[in-house]
Amino acid sequence: MSLTSAMYSATSGLTAQSKALASISSNIANSSTTGFKGTQTDFTSYINKTTTVDEQVGGVIASNTRNVSRQGEIQSSATTTNMAVNGEGFFVVSNKTADGSTYYTRNGSFSADSNGYLTNSEGYYLYGWAVGSDGTITASNKTSTDSLEAINLTSIKGTPKATSTEDIEANLPSDAATGDSFTTDIELFDALGNSHSVTMTWSKTADNTWSLNASNPTSSADSTTTTGTISGFPISITFNSDGSLASATQTDSSGTTTSVDPSAISISVAGWTTGASDSTISLNLGSADSTTGLTQYASGESTAAIGDWTATGNGYEPGTLTGTTIDSSGVVRAKFDNGETRAIYQIPIATFANADGLESESGTTFTQTYESGSYQLRTAGDGKAGEIEASSLESSTVELTDEFSRMIVAQQAYSAASKVMTTAQDMLDTLISMKR
Repeated sequence: MSLTSAMYSATSGLTAQSKALASISSNIANSSTTGFKGTQTDFTSYINKTTTVDEQVGGVIASNTRNVSRQGEIQSSATTTNMAVNGEGFFVVSNKTADGSTYYTRNGSFSADSNGYLTNSEGYYLYGWAVGSDGTITASNKTSTDSLEAINLTSIKGTPKATSTEDIEANLPSDAATGDSFTTDIELFDALGNSHSVTMTWSKTADNTWSLNASNPTSSADSTTTTGTISGFPISITFNSDGSLASATQTDSSGTTTSVDPSAISISVAGWTTGASDSTISLNLGSADSTTGLTQYASGESTAAIGDWTATGNGYEPGTLTGTTIDSSGVVRAKFDNGETRAIYQIPIATFANADGLESESGTTFTQTYESGSYQLRTAGDGKAGEIEASSLESSTVELTDEFSRMIVAQQAYSAASKVMTTAQDMLDTLISMKR
């Protein structure tokens, strides 16, 4: 090998170690970057072989590769919309809220921007499947990223729910005299979310026997305004000698009396003046031969009165969004101040046959390539897809102790290669001086 060849070999070493140092520098700079995948430098021996064995010119080629599939440590976060993928897969993101390019990332530092869109620290929008009122994905083709849309939280509106069940717990006073009556009120919501009040009258008709009637509903804001017509009353209620509920009968408008299950008595309201559709309500007074609903014990008061009154209905008015939750399967649920909780989006996980073949768009964002294979959209926890950890972030995979060790090796190799250069230069100077 000639002196010139030795210098070329040393030059390749300097270039390779410079590339290694650049990789180390980038890794150290991103040691705290969420979802960052560190790079490593691979060295390949290169020999330019001629026809003569002694004329082989040695060198080295360096290439930086990123271990995209490596799992970073998952750490908790105080932000509920921060997420991490625990396992394989990537979040699907875009640089626009609509009609933008599709990218893939492990950087789950998502939070709502001024327009309500979930964006991460690099400004990419999180995409997901829209979910219908029944909790199922509305997209017809869930295998394509075209079925996804940018997740927006401020566009979510609360919806009302008509009262369909009303559970009543109370103690009717056994020490009341036959003919005594007591009144209580319940609140009903129509299908448009309007609140109405119904007055219920409890009358003792005989020992262990009561009659329940109800007035037509009135507006909760104005008790003088009747808002509908109620039916399903009167209801006759009997108790066992131990105070537990025994049975119930219901009399219709024609005067026909029918035995009914006291835990599922059907009543209805028609002709809502608010324009809402008619309501059918299941009135739950408790199970027969139990004390879970109505009971009949002595009131213990000087004047008999209904005690332990509780009426719980499942209706509510339109609510205001108060927050969101995300579960391990990637379902985003909206929480409203009226108690409503509703699924609004499903976050998909994109998996690849060879995640390490993805092309780096930025430090934590990647694009699909031929080497990575085509994406597959999955729900979290399905097949190869990892689960989603809410209120969490995936740390950088960079380990500083490893990087400093690599730095020392690169520095020593660079110094040695530079020493070859200076030695070869000295030898050339000696050769030239011989001619002088």
